[in-house]
Amino acid sequence: MSRIGTALRRPWIVPFYFLVFGFLAFRLPNYVGLDPSKSTAATRLDVPFYYPLLVTHIFFGSVAFVTAAIQVWPKLRNKYPKLHRVSGRIYVFGGALPAGIAILTITPLLTHGPGQKVGNAILGLLWLITTITGFRRARQGRIVEHREWMLRSFALAFSILASRFWLGPAILWLEPEVFTMGVDGPAAVQDQVSTLTSWVPWVVNLLIAEFFINRARYKKLGEQAAKRKAAQARAVASETADEATLVPDAKTPLLDARPSPDPVA
Repeated sequence: MSRIGTALRRPWIVPFYFLVFGFLAFRLPNYVGLDPSKSTAATRLDVPFYYPLLVTHIFFGSVAFVTAAIQVWPKLRNKYPKLHRVSGRIYVFGGALPAGIAILTITPLLTHGPGQKVGNAILGLLWLITTITGFRRARQGRIVEHREWMLRSFALAFSILASRFWLGPAILWLEPEVFTMGVDGPAAVQDQVSTLTSWVPWVVNLLIAEFFINRARYKKLGEQAAKRKAAQARAVASETADEATLVPDAKTPLLDARPSPDPVA
């Protein structure tokens, strides 16, 4: 199938790539110069290792973004299996694992309250767990489970992108003065916004991933049930045909097996 045909069958492909690479092009330049004043994320100048770990998380997270985007391209596994394996290893060891460890290290130092800290901590732990589990399933040859776990890992990875879409509604709901007067709300309200956007994006993404995983499972079960039903129907038809060859046709007269009498002299 042509690339145009693939895009038409999966209309999410083009917008997805546009969002991923647009996000990276918009955010990464702020950190290339390693200037904390240009950081779009809250930083802690009083903690010397905070900003370096934040940048580490962002750079390795960007690698995870790019390699995950490669992984979800349709038919990559069949047409370019080597690229699939190489990009998958880069995603695990050059993206998700170092990015996850870096964010977990600075999570206790986040500035918007316990809700933000707990949400980010659970997200980081789940990202590491799903990534490691998915990689191990691939090494064990359990490919279906590998794909399921990596889908969960990708959903968690892209929750940072989803958080940008949830941030606007959260501010509009809890901190409308940002839009009406151009000023930030009270610190407690900012903490509520940060808490909301630290939980909702990855929870929703994970639920969507589970929906697609379970849909694929039910589809597979349906296909297997249909195959079993078809096999049973063929077996019944074959048995019926065999019996028909053994039963004489009702229209065919049966020959009298009794001996005929001797002719009268």
